Amino acid sequence: MVSVNIPGVVGIICFYLFILGVGLWAARKSKKPSSATLNPQNTDTPEGGGMTDSEDVMLAGRDIGLFVGVFTMTATWVGGGYINGTAEAVYDPLQGLLLCQAPIGYALSLVVGGVFFAKKMRSLGYVTMLDPLQAKYGERMCGLLFIPALLGEIFWSAAILAALGATIAVVIGINGTTSVIVSACIAMLYTLFGGLYAVAYTDVVQLFCIFVGLWLSIPFAMTHPAVHSITTNSTRWIGSLSADDAAQYVDNLLMLILGGIPWQVYFQRVLSARTARGAQMLSYMASLGCLIMAIPSILIGAVAASTDWSATEYNGTLDNIIIPSERKLVLPLVLQYLCPPAVSFVGLGAVSAAVMSSADSSVFSAASMFAHNVVKALFPATSERCILFAMKGSILVVGGLACLLGIMIKSIYDLWFLSSDLVYVILFPQLISVLFIPFTNTYGSLAGFLVGLFLRLTSGEKTIGLPALFRYPGYDYEAGLQRAPVKTIAMLGSLVVNTLVSYLMHRLWLAGKLEGRRDFFRCMRREAQAPVNGHSIISDTKEIDAVKAVEVSIKQRDAVVKETEQEKEEEDEEEREAADAGVPLTTFEKGKTKPTKHPTATTLEGLLIVRKRYCIKTYDAVLTRRNDSGKSQGLRNRPDAHFHLHTQRRGTSYLPKSRLKFQLFTSSHEH
Repeated sequence: MVSVNIPGVVGIICFYLFILGVGLWAARKSKKPSSATLNPQNTDTPEGGGMTDSEDVMLAGRDIGLFVGVFTMTATWVGGGYINGTAEAVYDPLQGLLLCQAPIGYALSLVVGGVFFAKKMRSLGYVTMLDPLQAKYGERMCGLLFIPALLGEIFWSAAILAALGATIAVVIGINGTTSVIVSACIAMLYTLFGGLYAVAYTDVVQLFCIFVGLWLSIPFAMTHPAVHSITTNSTRWIGSLSADDAAQYVDNLLMLILGGIPWQVYFQRVLSARTARGAQMLSYMASLGCLIMAIPSILIGAVAASTDWSATEYNGTLDNIIIPSERKLVLPLVLQYLCPPAVSFVGLGAVSAAVMSSADSSVFSAASMFAHNVVKALFPATSERCILFAMKGSILVVGGLACLLGIMIKSIYDLWFLSSDLVYVILFPQLISVLFIPFTNTYGSLAGFLVGLFLRLTSGEKTIGLPALFRYPGYDYEAGLQRAPVKTIAMLGSLVVNTLVSYLMHRLWLAGKLEGRRDFFRCMRREAQAPVNGHSIISDTKEIDAVKAVEVSIKQRDAVVKETEQEKEEEDEEEREAADAGVPLTTFEKGKTKPTKHPTATTLEGLLIVRKRYCIKTYDAVLTRRNDSGKSQGLRNRPDAHFHLHTQRRGTSYLPKSRLKFQLFTSSHEH
């Protein structure tokens, strides 16, 4: 047990109280109407941007500006796992800087997310990352996909809490269990009261604290008598990369880049931005922020690797280095034993407060998904008050699970990687499919989920002691490691199976072999529910029947018009014959004349109202036919009827809550 550092204890208490005060102040701000509520026309949300109370809490009223947004996006990644894990990886003799891929991987992940995902998701006005999956695949499949999303957030939160516990344990000298619990309680307290407002505004303060605290400590740590120059034995902390590890290196890097995208904690910031363009800018600028904030952690890891720890007051050394079981304490140990008390006061207190920036975000993100995509789906008539209550209750549950895992885990960096592994293999191919493959459906989603999970589990995972049932070429029997890119293989396998099975079921449905009870998941009605390039496809058999009903109505109306025109021609002929014979029609005779059956304007509006979250791109065989010149034929260009396809649109993307309206009328007979 380390000795108690009184200045560090005071620093932690002061920073915790300050952060708590900021969180409570932000909670008061969350009670005020947001710009999305006061001026809904200026938002990118569907149908004018109206938001429920729970959505307002989850997304801060979509009122997060560029300044706060960049800070909260950066602070979400730059938390305990990021700074502690990076320092741990650089210090570890088996890894070093070259194998510490997280900083560059997550920075590139934010760039890729901004280019391909941020604008699209924000323009479509979703509330959570699972919304497009729920709209496309249904509530049951969404519930299944919620599991890896939840586990990913819990693993991530556990890594953050483990870092918090490690920091406090070093400073105060108490056991890790108590420090993790205390840290979690502080982080969840202001999250319960303030929602995303509290999380975002505390992130601003926390990021500033971590920047000042770490950079202030580096000069003092480097000049400590027990520290040698980091350039003297640079190979110790830079590490090396062998040709045998190349495939695994690329595999891990792709996992960090692509697996860093399908996170609710990321999309919560994207979806809370005021505009779609603003959401992209948040990602780009946060990417740069992540790289900048990784520099002090890398330097601290290099300092720790260049230190003779037996010459310090730290008594946990083994051959003048930190024992493996305490390597996750590298960063707080450097601040505690290599810096003077005054600097330790600032550094340890700042780090302890700052690493909460990711813990609160992850816990709140998991709670948001549970309340919006699980509770609302199971109980559609639930009041907003109950949804908010469920969200707050899930904050406590998720925080408790993360605490338990954070206490049991041995390495922050391994837990950090494990969370990204799960999300990369399972959720990334699902998100790609739902946003960029128009014919994907529940059958393909389920098949891809199972195949991806099977391929990943059978390849083994040394971190959790899972043996490899299938050994790919290049398997290292001595180390018990897969040298092949098993994570990427599992991800691609999931994506390919999802696409192939979805296409097969789509073709079966077009052939009429997947209707009624044959459609076990009843998913073909949702086949193209998620808009792709601003369009979707009518795929519900009930909607097709409604289209046919419109066609029948047109035919019936045509028959009435034709009969009316024939009768009018007969009457006109009688009048002409009477006029030629010089026999005018008497008033009585005119009265006996059948009145013209002019049909009034027929409006079949609402006959086909496409269900929620549909945009329309009709099947050629149903509503429109195209000739060789590409011109539209059929109902759309009938001379006696006007086909009106009405969709709401904002900018370049169709909104998901569009409605299809058929307005059929005969303009020549309107009176």
